[in-house]
Amino acid sequence: MNLTRSGGILLHLTSLPGATGIGTLGKNALEFIDFLEQAQQKIWQILPTGPTGYGDSPYQTFSAFAGSPLLIDLDELCTEGLLEKSQIPDQVDQESTKIDFGELNNAKYPILKRAFQNFSPTPEFADFCRKEAYWLEDYSLFMALKNKFQGVSWLDWDKKFKFRDKAALEQSRNDLKTEIELQKFLQFTFFKQWQKIKAYAGKNNISIMGDIPIFVAMDSSDVWAHNEIFQFDENLNPLALAGVPPDYFSDTGQLWGNPLYNWESLKNSDFDWWKNRFAAILDTTDLVRLDHFRGFAGYWSVPFGAENAVKGEWKTAPGNELFTALKNSFGDLPVIAEDLGVITDDVIELRDKFGFPGMKVLQFAFGSGPDNPFLPHNFSENCVVYTGTHDNDTTLGWYQKLPENIKNEVLDYLDSPEPEINWKMIEAAWKSKAALAIAPMQDFLGLDSSARMNMPSSLGSNWQWRLIKKDLDLKLARKIRDLTWKYDR
Repeated sequence: MNLTRSGGILLHLTSLPGATGIGTLGKNALEFIDFLEQAQQKIWQILPTGPTGYGDSPYQTFSAFAGSPLLIDLDELCTEGLLEKSQIPDQVDQESTKIDFGELNNAKYPILKRAFQNFSPTPEFADFCRKEAYWLEDYSLFMALKNKFQGVSWLDWDKKFKFRDKAALEQSRNDLKTEIELQKFLQFTFFKQWQKIKAYAGKNNISIMGDIPIFVAMDSSDVWAHNEIFQFDENLNPLALAGVPPDYFSDTGQLWGNPLYNWESLKNSDFDWWKNRFAAILDTTDLVRLDHFRGFAGYWSVPFGAENAVKGEWKTAPGNELFTALKNSFGDLPVIAEDLGVITDDVIELRDKFGFPGMKVLQFAFGSGPDNPFLPHNFSENCVVYTGTHDNDTTLGWYQKLPENIKNEVLDYLDSPEPEINWKMIEAAWKSKAALAIAPMQDFLGLDSSARMNMPSSLGSNWQWRLIKKDLDLKLARKIRDLTWKYDR
C-alpha cells in the first residue's frame, strides 16, 4: 500500500466530549472532524468499536463484527422521533475526563430499549438484517441468551446452549424474539449513525483508520458460533490461550486469555471467516491497523491454566496463505502492520511481501544507542510513526518517569527545552520521512499520566479518558496546521 505523506490524530470514539458520559456517533464526532479539517490532518485513527464486556477493553468485545450500543447518539434518536428530549438524563459533568462504564451501562440501556419500543421496522432495517445476517443472527441470539443468563460466559451455560443444540436454539429464538429484535435494532442504529460520520469525514478528505485485533474475546458470539475455527477440545475447553512473552510492558509477559485459531480449519474454508471480517471493516473504515501483526507469522501459545505467559511457546501461523487469500478477494489491502514487540525475520518478510507499512514509536527510541530502529534517522518512508500508542503512557508522563541520563539523551536528540517535550516529540514525528505521522490527542494537549488510555496487563482505570470540549479550540488547530504545513504533511 502506498501512503501519501500526511498526519493524523489518534482519538477513540469513547474519548470524544459530550453530555451523556461517553463519546458518541453524533454532533461531537462531526465537530471533531471539523477540528481535524481545521488542523489539516488527513487521518482519524480510532480503536475497535465493538461492544465491550468486563474491563471495558475495546480489544475484548462480544463480537468482532458488532458495534457498541454505548456509542449510539441519543440526540439522533430524538431527531428520528424515537425518544423525547425529556427522556434523556440530565447532562453529566462537562469537565469530567473519565468515563464511568458501570454507571453508563445502567443509565443508557433502558433509554435505548425505550427507543426500540418506539421503533417500527422499515425496509432499510430489513435490508440491513439480510445483508449482515452472517454475523447478526448469531450475535443477536448470543446477547439475548447472555442477558437471560445474567451475563454468565457461554462456557458456563447449560450444555444444550453451550453446544448449540439445534432444538434449544430454535426454541430460544421464539422465546427471546423481542430481545433478539432489540439487539438487531441496536446494531442497525449503530451502523446507520456510523455511516453518517464516515461520509462526513470523506466529504472533508479525512480517512478513518480502524483497528482489527488479531484475536477475539473468549466470551464472544464469534467463538460460541464458530468454535471449530478455534483451539478447543471435544468438551469445548480451550487447549491454549493467546498472549505475548515478557517484554517492555511486562516481566511476566501478557496472558490475554483469548482463544487461539485452529488455522487448519480456517485454511480448509479458504479463510472465509477472515474474509467476512475484512469485508466488514473495509465497509466502515478507509485504513486498517492490524493489531499484533507478528501473530500472523508466529504466535505465543500459552497452555490453558497457566498463571502467566512466561511458559508459552512460539507456534507458526499461515500468514502468507491468509493474506494471499484476502488479497485475491479485496485487492491491495489498506493495512498498517502493528509490528511491535519481538520481531523476527519471518515477520519482516511477511510484512514486506504484502507491502504493509510498519509502525515506529518514538517512546521506544532512546537508551540503546544511535542504531535504535525507532530513532527517526533510521526510518524508511514506508512506515507510520507515533509519539506513542494507546498502550503507552502519554509523552509527558513517559518523560517524567525517565531516568535523568535518558532524559538528557531525549532533550539532546530533540534539541528541546523540557517544557515543550510533547511538542518536540510531535515535531520529530512530523519532520521524519515516515509516510504517515500520528500522535494521540493527549500529546497535542500536553497531558500527563492521568490521561493515559491503557496500562497493559492491568485492570481498573483503563479506557476511561475523554476530552473536555473546550480543549478543541481554534488556537490548537492552527498550531497543528502550522506544524503540518512546515513539514509538508
